[in-house]
This record gives sequence, C-alpha cells and structure tokens, in this order.
Amino acid sequence: MTRLPLALARHWRETPLVHVFSPMQRFVQSEAASGLVLFGATLAALVFANSPLAASYAALLHTEIGVAVGPFALRESLLHWINDGLMALFFFLVGLELKRETLVGELANLRQALLPALAALGGAVVPAILYTALNWGGAGAPGWGVPMATDIAFALGVLAILGSRVPWPLKIFLTAVAVMDDLLAVLVIALFYTSGLNLVALGGGLGVLALLVVVNMLGIRTLVVYATLGVAVWLAFLASGVHATIAGVLVALTIPARNRINPDAFLAQAEGLLAQFRAGCPPDERMLTDERQEGAVLALEAACEAVQAPLQKLEHLLQPWVAFGVMPIFALANAGVTLPAQGLSAEALPVTLGLVVGLVLGKPIGLIGTTWLVVRLGIARLPNEVTWWQIVGVGCLAGLGFTMSLFIATLGFTDAALIGAAKLGILIASLTAGLIGYGILRLVSPKIQSRSPGD
Repeated sequence: MTRLPLALARHWRETPLVHVFSPMQRFVQSEAASGLVLFGATLAALVFANSPLAASYAALLHTEIGVAVGPFALRESLLHWINDGLMALFFFLVGLELKRETLVGELANLRQALLPALAALGGAVVPAILYTALNWGGAGAPGWGVPMATDIAFALGVLAILGSRVPWPLKIFLTAVAVMDDLLAVLVIALFYTSGLNLVALGGGLGVLALLVVVNMLGIRTLVVYATLGVAVWLAFLASGVHATIAGVLVALTIPARNRINPDAFLAQAEGLLAQFRAGCPPDERMLTDERQEGAVLALEAACEAVQAPLQKLEHLLQPWVAFGVMPIFALANAGVTLPAQGLSAEALPVTLGLVVGLVLGKPIGLIGTTWLVVRLGIARLPNEVTWWQIVGVGCLAGLGFTMSLFIATLGFTDAALIGAAKLGILIASLTAGLIGYGILRLVSPKIQSRSPGD
C-alpha cells in the first residue's frame, strides 16, 4: 500500500482498526517476546532443581490446594492445578487460533494450507518413528508423542532475534506449521494419552458443549455465558478421564467468530459519529456539557464493540496472559529437572537419546522432506521470498519442542526417573535445534528491509 505521511501513519498505528485487521502481526510479536520470558523461567527452574532450594521447590509444587462450593470439593497439588487448570487457558488460546486461521487466516484456503499442514504432519511423524525405534519394547515406549510438537514462542523468538533477515512469509509459514503441530498434539493427547474413561462425566461435558453450540447459533455474544459453561465443560472433562486441557480447545471452537457489522459499515458509522463529535461544543468546554458529544462517544464505543468478533476479543485479551503468565509458570513448574551426577540409567538413557534424535534430526528431516515432496509434486509452492535454505533453517527450529513436549511427557510417564530423562532430552534437543536453526538462517538470510502487512 502507498506510504502514509508520518503523522497519519502514527495515528493509524494507534487506532483500534490495527487491532481488528492485524491479528497475525500482534500474535507473532507477542509470542516472540514471550520466548525471552519463557527462557528465563526455564533457567530459574533448572537452578531451583539443582540447588539447595530443590527440596523447597519440590515441596511447593506438591502443596495441596482445594476449592469447595457446597458439597462439591476439588483438591489437587499446585503442579496439577498448573498442568490441568492454567494449561487449559493455553489450549483454549490454541483453539481460538486454530479457528481463526481456519476461517480467515493461513489455513482458510485449502491449497494455501496444504503446505504447512503436510509439512507439520511430516515433522510430527518422523520424530515419533525415530523415538519409537530407539525405545521399542522399553520403559520409554509410551513417550513416542513427546517429540512431535513445536514450541512457537521459542521458535518465533529466534526469528525475532534475526530481525529483518527473515522475510515475513517465512514467519507466517512457521506460525502455520506450529499451529498445525498443536492440533496434531491435541489429537494425540485426546486419542492416546487418555485412560479410565468415566462415560457419565464425559457425556455431561459433551452435553454442555452442545449447549455452547446452541448458544452460538442463537447469536448470544456475552462472554460471561461462554466462560461459565466453559468451566462446566472443564470440570466434566477433568472427572471423565479425558485430559481437562482438551476441553479448552473444544470450548474455543464454540466461540462466535462473526462480527455484528462489517468493516465498511463500521468506517461509515465511525466517520459520521466523529463528525457529530466534532460539531459539538467548543474545545474549551467540557464534553459532559454537550449531549451530542457524549452520545457520539457512546455510539462509537458500541460500534467498536460490534465490529470485533468475540473470538477476536478473547484472543487479544488472552495472548499476553498466556504468553507472559501461563507458559512461564508452566515452565517454572515443569522444567526443573535434576541433572544426574552418576549419569542416566539403562532404562532412562534411550528416552533422552530418542528425544534428542527425534527433535534435532527427525523434525527437520520430516518437515523439509515433506515440504520438498509437496512442492515437487506441484501440490503447493514455497511462499514468496522464501528460499529452500530458509526452509532448512525453519525445519531445524521446529525441533524446539519445549512447552508441548514437556506437557506430553508429564502425561506419558509416571516414573520420576523417566520424566527426568524426558525433560533432560527436551532441554538438550531444544537448545541444540535452536542454535542450529539460528546459525543456518543467519548464514543464508541477508539483511533485508522486510515489510509486514500494513506497511
């Protein structure tokens, strides 16, 4: 688009319309910045777990916390509240992003979505195969799903460090791959890391979900209604044996994605209201003395509310809380692996080795290989401005499996030694993949003036 004058461009960046039309840009910036906070929380967890504070750290995580409402009581350790409760918000945000990307984003067009979708599938299947090959028949076999996911916060954080060397379409491609990775991880958790189903509780949860769908169809947009019913779904899934975080994704899919007025109607209405405001009382008088100005402001507020879909509002509201709150707290609670002084046991070593091989080698082999095959067959083409060497760099960055990998590890293993070995493997693999991906992208990506949408 034509460059705007500086004052007008500054005004554009400050207007609510930027928040309406630039969700992907906000998402990338927020997630990239949170990578630094996530890294700090991970480092703090490692320090706590390998210092004189280790006993206090473990005791805090296993502190029992209960909530009671009348005859109903729920009592869990702090670690379980984080993994089953706070992480439900993370999965809820994942569900919102999946729905938005499917409706209007990178996954809305089938041909456009095929490349990141198939690349994500290849990048998930190959690591699982390599891990299984190294743990076949052993105690670590249940952890095959651990190396399948990509941590978008860390991956985009690395791209942010590279700055203008990375073209915007490459960031979009990595984001789409990571979103599809999250979807695959959710399916894996739901299908393979769920046991002991309570069908009555599950039926109740699905019934409330059906009610949420009806509420959406009736055009109800009050977020309190969705929040109340969403908590009911979470409680039902928690009691059913299906991991409670899956409820977050399913509830997100019921959130309305339609706005009451379209952008053109909003602009026309806003211009009329601004003209009405401008024609009100003189600048030296207070607005409270002019009913026309007060009415224009209230009507403009209602128009801003109507142009935003509830899905959009929730995503914008939750992103900073999840990126700078939920994910660092999860890392602080789960990344605290005690480094073994005597080395790993014979049972634990294949787990660590399988995760390092799966994430560092399997991820790029699966992602790059599938991308090459899809492009070679003419099913899709590389994004504009993106080179094959940049795809190689992104394939390596996809081995940053941190948050989701840690989460699946806590579901796949019950033995403390195996959980520790898995955490160690995830940390080593993520650090190695991040450094390799950064090095490749820095070497093959010249410093350019990369423009993002809206510039």
